[in-house]
Amino acid sequence: MSDVTAVENLVQKYKALKQEVGKIIIGQNEAIDHVLLSLLCGGHSLLIGVPGLAKTLLVNTISQTLGLHFKRIQFTPDLMPSDIIGSEILDENRNFKFIKGPIFTNILLADEINRTPPKTQAALLEAMQEKAVTVAGHRYQIGTPFFVLATQNPIEQEGTYPLPEAQLDRFMFSIYLDYPSFEEETEVVKTTTTDVTKQVNSVFSAEEILNIQHLVRRIPVADNVIEYAVALVAKTRPNSPRAAQIVNDYIDWGAGPRASQNLILAAKGNAAIHGKFSPDIEDVQAVAYAILRHRIVKNYKAEAEGITEEKIIKSLL
Repeated sequence: MSDVTAVENLVQKYKALKQEVGKIIIGQNEAIDHVLLSLLCGGHSLLIGVPGLAKTLLVNTISQTLGLHFKRIQFTPDLMPSDIIGSEILDENRNFKFIKGPIFTNILLADEINRTPPKTQAALLEAMQEKAVTVAGHRYQIGTPFFVLATQNPIEQEGTYPLPEAQLDRFMFSIYLDYPSFEEETEVVKTTTTDVTKQVNSVFSAEEILNIQHLVRRIPVADNVIEYAVALVAKTRPNSPRAAQIVNDYIDWGAGPRASQNLILAAKGNAAIHGKFSPDIEDVQAVAYAILRHRIVKNYKAEAEGITEEKIIKSLL
């Protein structure tokens, strides 16, 4: 199949995929698009929202429509690295045997990732980056496709361990889920308080998703689009030649090169799902908020004056 046909095919299947997800999830359109986009580009996502916004249901529904194995870990302060990656035990013949942990799956939902100590967060980090884990000197590959979708609850800060910047950088997208509109919430209540259960059908297979990931990487990008993305990221770095004034005033640290890579990858994916054969600057702008918001660190002045990451990114765009 040629790449042109593959992109056309992807547009049709993506529409079908959105319809299946829409059977269960009402509203949250941008969040669904970004989660799906990160999966089709082979990235990980961080979902941020208050309790009860269907973060877990969203991830579970998407894993069903993609025909992938799904596991969920509820992160708690007493969770150990071995609870995630697995551990070695002595079998009846007194040989060490590795028992795989829940990380050996296609989609891993790391629920409330900021509730667990740094040691356990770091165990997840290696797996996200290397798609493998090391236990007692032995390296075990995690099957592909492999995605980590982590959730964070922004309101309760007691007893949490905020993710360090280096770890946040591993997530392709930081996705905000907001409260539903009045109409959407009415619809949610109507559909979830009856005895009818809706079934979603699988639209993709694991093999098709891997093919799409390769297809996205093969999409050509014009030099001016790459330069736009790199310039946009460079603007977020305070006291650098390209830094904007708002950045010098309100930001301590800007985004690194991984942001530029992810902007282009996500722009390619965004172009593909809309039936375009090459991304343009609008595609970069469409994904900029979700890619940059967790990669810029505001200073105390920004906190004091209530300047949000969104406002800073908007002024750069």
